[in-house]
Amino acid sequence: MANKTANKVANSVSNEMAKSGPNIDKDILLRLGATIAARKGGDAAGSYVAGLLARGEDAILRKVLEEAAETLLASKEGDKLHVIRETADLWFHTLVLLAWHGVGPEDVLAELQRRQGVSGVVEKASRK
Repeated sequence: MANKTANKVANSVSNEMAKSGPNIDKDILLRLGATIAARKGGDAAGSYVAGLLARGEDAILRKVLEEAAETLLASKEGDKLHVIRETADLWFHTLVLLAWHGVGPEDVLAELQRRQGVSGVVEKASRK
């Protein structure tokens, strides 16, 4: 019974993703990155991001680790919607980590673009 329910949810998620495909805002990562960067030094009492940034790198790293673990656990459960939601949390907190280092999603996107079409084996060897 649980598998049937999970499959129904997964199919529903897949159908929704297929329907919204062309309407996905492709600049969302850039806008989120800009919003997060703008929260640096802001009022920690009024902003989750400002508070996390104010607590420092170790707090941010713990949050990224927590979200990564939750993403892995969601994957093991096989629940696509849960994987999507946990991945969104992971990406969000990774954006906070990038802001801590003074970089943003555009820097990561540029790196991914640089690597596009390059064999993973060749790209990894080039880093040595």
